[in-house]
Amino acid sequence: MLTHTTTRVLEPGDLGAALAVLDSEPVANAFVTARVQAAGLDPWRLGGEMWGWYSEGRLRSLCYAGANLVPVCATPEAVRAFADRARRTGRRCSSIVGPAEATAELWRLLEPSWGPARDVRRHQPLMVAERPSADVAPDPLVRRVRKDEMDVIMPACVAMFIEEVGVSPMAGDGGLLYQARVAELVASGRSFARVEDGKVVFKAEIGAATSKACQIQGVWVAPEHRGRGLSETGMAAVLRYALADVAPVVSLYVNDYNTPARAAYRRVGFREVGAFMSVLF
Repeated sequence: MLTHTTTRVLEPGDLGAALAVLDSEPVANAFVTARVQAAGLDPWRLGGEMWGWYSEGRLRSLCYAGANLVPVCATPEAVRAFADRARRTGRRCSSIVGPAEATAELWRLLEPSWGPARDVRRHQPLMVAERPSADVAPDPLVRRVRKDEMDVIMPACVAMFIEEVGVSPMAGDGGLLYQARVAELVASGRSFARVEDGKVVFKAEIGAATSKACQIQGVWVAPEHRGRGLSETGMAAVLRYALADVAPVVSLYVNDYNTPARAAYRRVGFREVGAFMSVLF
């Protein structure tokens, strides 16, 4: 019987307790929940460790430690415990991302040993929608990307990634992991695009997906087509697909300085319900 507080790496037998924590905030936790539902808690399948923080014998908070470090339902005391463990193991992740308050405190504790970061995005509004847009008609030309269109969608995905993150996803391993992720989304029917003359004009993906919530990511309009409202009509189309086929709540998070995107998402029917924070290395 665990008493007081403790932190440890969770094991497959802890799956039920971990899912109970994740289920307490289905929108904010969609990314980690989707991974755990698909892979369980075995580190080899999960792609990282799941740290659990216990108080009086009960699992209260989690932290996913893989390619990203993600605090989940993390209390201030849990954040301190996760920071201590992260310092001992050393930085293995390419980013820290999660609810803004917990992530900010985690980064404050880790920055002296892990810093400097390449970029810190302290306030990224978390937005949700539960119904199709009543004001913006979905673009009828936005559709699911076919499995034989990887050569069409990949250049757009790479361009979006470089524009958003500031580095190429093709570096390091030659882009093998990134291409595999894009292929996975295409194969699962969660990659959407408007294609004209063999080139992507608009694209977006439904990344994390659970039965309760899903998350749109990778929204991109080709530079030469910007200013035509394609992000709005395209997002209205993807939102309709997501609500009909994936989950009853659709979310996304966006950089606070991206005023045009935030306005476009609001017009499509998204509203702000919280904030994320990202630290990029």
